[in-house]
Amino acid sequence: MRISRRTFVISGGSSGLGLATAQNLLEAGAYISVLDLNPPPEQLHIQSGSSCQEYNARVKYFETDITSLSDIERAVAGTVQWFKDSGAPLGGVINCAGVGLPSKILDYKKEPHPLDRWEFVMAVNLTGSFNLTRLCLPHLASVEPELPTEETRDTSSADGERGVVVFASSAAAYEGQPGQTSYSASKGALVSMTLPMARDLADYGIRVVAIAPSMFESPMTDKMKPKVRESLRKELVFPKRFGRPQDFAQTVRWIIECAYINGETIRLNGGTRMPYKL
Repeated sequence: MRISRRTFVISGGSSGLGLATAQNLLEAGAYISVLDLNPPPEQLHIQSGSSCQEYNARVKYFETDITSLSDIERAVAGTVQWFKDSGAPLGGVINCAGVGLPSKILDYKKEPHPLDRWEFVMAVNLTGSFNLTRLCLPHLASVEPELPTEETRDTSSADGERGVVVFASSAAAYEGQPGQTSYSASKGALVSMTLPMARDLADYGIRVVAIAPSMFESPMTDKMKPKVRESLRKELVFPKRFGRPQDFAQTVRWIIECAYINGETIRLNGGTRMPYKL
């Protein structure tokens, strides 16, 4: 699917994986609707040298608590009005908003996992992704299917595709560590719903793909002690580094452009499997 002059909704688009994805797609000519609690940083820009005015015209920010249905509804309605005004039809939904609250099922005092922590992780990682996706889908399914034009004769657009849904899962869906019961459950659910959702949406020409990153550079890994980081680095296969947000963004872009990847979860880990514990 072509990226240029298509609108992509990115939850969690103001930082981390979501921000890197927004940057990458902007450079390819996309319009980006950012849903986040905080606005994207001012340094988000177009590397090609486009003017700030052009950039501002292709980015729309909606302050959104992804656990709030009314916030999501408002953001989706605003995005729909925006792409109708801009003439850049909806191209996909990229779910990057996520949290992790470590907690063992029984702590050292034999106290059970706090229910409020479980519910919050599920509300952000799973229900938030589901709600944003389901509310965008009627609009995505109404987009004119992408077909080759006389000018471009682009055979990659000959499938009549309408759009793409991307979920940010995690290696924890497969190799959760101690304290990751709720996080792993939420990320595993995203993996499990990818294929049936892709099958549900096949008749509409909408693909669904999940990405399961492993050890990535993040605010959490930045806070790790040098000894812990070095221990993790020894587990890496190749490259011998943590993943970078740009690696995730590049994968999203490939997913959008490659029409034959569908109903699948891509493990983005450099050949590494998460160890039993840090």
